[in-house]
Amino acid sequence: MTRVKRGNVARKRRKKILKLAKGFKGSHSKLFRVAKQQVLKALKYSYIGRKNKKRDYRRLWIIRINAFVRTHKMNYSQFIYHLKKSKIALNRKILAQLSVVDRDAFNFIINHIS
Repeated sequence: MTRVKRGNVARKRRKKILKLAKGFKGSHSKLFRVAKQQVLKALKYSYIGRKNKKRDYRRLWIIRINAFVRTHKMNYSQFIYHLKKSKIALNRKILAQLSVVDRDAFNFIINHIS
């Protein structure tokens, strides 16, 4: 049988992994075998991180809304209940932004639902 040279295919595959591993410390970015393991781990963590980011932001928005609403002798759950009851359809992201940036608008909402 004739000899098969896998130069281009193997090099491309390795370079692709090493490119993804750029910026990793030590041999994690230099040696293919180690880099491959670290890239797989990093991709797994980045997938999980994209899911966690959504949770973290929602938690932050709720904390901000709750902090501002408590200055008006109300808590977060009561505020959300009154919002739904008065059919005001603003999501938590916008409410949190209003509580930080435009307090007058947020005060208007609180006065409107009370």
